[in-house]
Amino acid sequence: MNKKPLFVIFIALILLAVFGVLSFVIREQQSEEEKESAAAFDPLNATYNIEGQPVTLVNRKSEVEAAPGSAIKIQTMIFGEPTIGDINNDGRPDAAFIIVQNPGGTGTFYYIAAVINTPTGAIGTNGILLGDRIAPQTVEITKGRIIANYADRKPDEPFSTPPSIGISKYIKFNGSQLEEVKI
Repeated sequence: MNKKPLFVIFIALILLAVFGVLSFVIREQQSEEEKESAAAFDPLNATYNIEGQPVTLVNRKSEVEAAPGSAIKIQTMIFGEPTIGDINNDGRPDAAFIIVQNPGGTGTFYYIAAVINTPTGAIGTNGILLGDRIAPQTVEITKGRIIANYADRKPDEPFSTPPSIGISKYIKFNGSQLEEVKI
């Protein structure tokens, strides 16, 4: 009886077992890295720059005193759900969304902002003003650009007039901040 075929089969089984174990270990390691990366990228909990001031959102919102000891609070929150897409063309999913800020007076200001997904976590951008008491519609990410669609009033209309003029604002990330671009 020739033992050579049995020996070859035995070696092949051992190699398959080793390959299977290595594949499992590599998949588990990649899965852990993906989980850590996903946990670090959280657009609902990041710091953004609104009107030159850092605003840190925790669970979508922030509330701070308008001045030390003031009863007036500046409330800032994410409006709707973030839109996911690659804003800086690095292959990672980023997010864009509308931030609404109520500084304690009669105005309610809407901004477009984004969070850039980096290997070290989420980095919030500056906010670009869309308007006061507008009617937000959608946020899109197309070809690395953010498109904010909303309704506003004519320049001579009072704030008591409902927003009815459709506007689209085009925004790009220039490597350090968001900037409006003309199309």
